[in-house]
Amino acid sequence: MPAKDPQERALIARLAANERWGRTADRTAATAPGRKGLRAKFAREIDPDGTLATTAPAELERRVDQLHRAHMQRLSLLAKQARRRAAAGGGSDAA
Repeated sequence: MPAKDPQERALIARLAANERWGRTADRTAATAPGRKGLRAKFAREIDPDGTLATTAPAELERRVDQLHRAHMQRLSLLAKQARRRAAAGGGSDAA
């Protein structure tokens, strides 16, 4: 079912998402591997040689939490900017 335009692609993506989540009993469990992977990525960025993980795991977790918050805030800012552009007629990338 190849999409011909952005609106059709978006509709197909929403349809697929609704089907996927409609068949998933535990959404939290289904998305846990992704959350775990993102936190591991942040931990590698903070502590590439693994010293904090062994000497101060609580400090590493605090820093990972901060990077995760910054990541989510960045996504929120980008979505807000995209909505503003779409409302101004500047594109079809509304979030």
